[in-house]
Amino acid sequence: MTLNKKTIALVLSTLLLGATHPAMAAEDEDARRAILELRSQLKQSDMLRNNLASQVQQLQNELRQIRGQLETLGNNTQQLDARANDDIGPSAQVGDPVEQRAYDSALDLFRAGNYTAAAKALANFSSVYPNSVLAPSALFYEGSSRYASRDFKGAIQTLDKMVRAYSKDEKAGDALLVIAGSQLELNNIKASKATLQRTIKDYPGTPAADTAKERLKLY
Repeated sequence: MTLNKKTIALVLSTLLLGATHPAMAAEDEDARRAILELRSQLKQSDMLRNNLASQVQQLQNELRQIRGQLETLGNNTQQLDARANDDIGPSAQVGDPVEQRAYDSALDLFRAGNYTAAAKALANFSSVYPNSVLAPSALFYEGSSRYASRDFKGAIQTLDKMVRAYSKDEKAGDALLVIAGSQLELNNIKASKATLQRTIKDYPGTPAADTAKERLKLY
């Protein structure tokens, strides 16, 4: 059978079209895959940006909290220094001059800002003179020294002992404030609030209770 030129051209064109369709389909599939991959990458980029923004916000919040805690720490230390200076009066005197010198020397370390040495000296005083009339003050300033030197767990332990043994002492309310500050520094917000509320309840009408009320407003 003899094919004319027109028929041959039609057959060739049909074969060529049939050969190009799979290639075009493959290119379309590749393009779709590329688009899907691009969309996935864009989505991941958005998620990363959102996560980064969230982390930045969290860091900013933590920084504000740290600044607040440092300010509180500074205020507390100043108040404790002032309280130590007030203890020079007759109420801090005892009959035994050796005992008195031991206490005064330890308290001088606190006033000088040598808090680590002060804590050690005051702990030694409490050990040597457990029944001293100065025992409540020694425990208070030992705990305060530990707080000022950022030994917050030690401060809580020492001051809790002081409050339990000498709940009627004039410094007991202040001891609770330092405990609350230590708990805040340890990020135990719940315990810190509870201690401030306890200060208000157990020592109403005192400067310590007034301070506790003001601090609760910051939580």
